[in-house]
Amino acid sequence: QCQLSGLWRNEQDSLMEISAVRDNGDFQGKYLTWVTLTGGCARASPLMGAQQQPGEGGWPTFAFTVRWDKFSNATTAFAGQCFVDTAGKETLTTMWLLREAVGSLEEDWKATR
Repeated sequence: QCQLSGLWRNEQDSLMEISAVRDNGDFQGKYLTWVTLTGGCARASPLMGAQQQPGEGGWPTFAFTVRWDKFSNATTAFAGQCFVDTAGKETLTTMWLLREAVGSLEEDWKATR
């Protein structure tokens, strides 16, 4: 079974640390990213999420949000699934949607990536 809690690294060398997943599936942690809208050094930001409890033999799905704390007026929502290969390696696959604040309704078209 795949365990979300722990330290994860992505292809961009960003790190995500998830604390223990509660019985109801809720979890929290922090995301340390090297990829920022403003450039510069790595920054840690809080994350909160929930894991869908998998059925027997299933791989859990999950979702979480990251509030890019102190360096960007943006929030990203991630949704994904956890898998374990035959060698026991755990892998998270995710899709993300980033929303950046804009100054007016007319600029809304460019706020989501």
